[in-house]
Amino acid sequence: MGDTQDWAAGPGAAEQARSVLAAAWSCGVSAAGAREDFAGALTVTEDGGVLLEVPPDSALHAAALCAPRGEPSAVLEFADAAPVPVRSRIRARLSMAGWFTPGDGPLHFRPTRVVLRRSSGAVLVDLDEFAAARPDPLAGAEAHLLTHLAGAHPDAVERLTRLVRPESLHAATRVVPLAVDRHGLTLRIERTRAHGDVRLPFHAPADDVTQLTERMHALLTQASAASCPRALQWQRADGEG
Repeated sequence: MGDTQDWAAGPGAAEQARSVLAAAWSCGVSAAGAREDFAGALTVTEDGGVLLEVPPDSALHAAALCAPRGEPSAVLEFADAAPVPVRSRIRARLSMAGWFTPGDGPLHFRPTRVVLRRSSGAVLVDLDEFAAARPDPLAGAEAHLLTHLAGAHPDAVERLTRLVRPESLHAATRVVPLAVDRHGLTLRIERTRAHGDVRLPFHAPADDVTQLTERMHALLTQASAASCPRALQWQRADGEG
């Protein structure tokens, strides 16, 4: 990834896994030798279980009804994609192995193994921590927040690059907002053949969009006060390269 900026405070694995799950609109399900993709059909329970609306003619539904004890083993897979178009758009993948319990309504999935795969590697998430964790409070609004920042305020994104180390901006061709959570904003720095991610931490966690607005204004104020216009440095480096 070529990341040269120190990583600052961010969500733990259990919180990030729950955030991926909370924001997911679709998932892939493998069970009884069959795989199906479902979109707009899942609901997450308080403890991280999944309620899945499955058509009666689905192979998965038949497997749930016919399996011994009515509890087939299954794997649910979720992809966390950046809402802003970038290279290597998948930010994380969540895999949950467990059991489906059929009933009169949706199939109820209970995980027995949760794995979060990030650019830094795979993490086996403790089940008790996963059940107790809560999604990031900005997870549901993140897509709108990032696309708005990238589309309507490119000048603000450029100003924020003043908070990035010059070596991280060397030969950059584009900088876009990649992720935001209660702890900070992540920028994707793209180069011709590579990219890196830089974390800009908030001075305090943001528990809602109103607090996020204040945290972003604080970052922009800090960037405006920076002694060196580093955004211009990386633009010149790109032009010279």
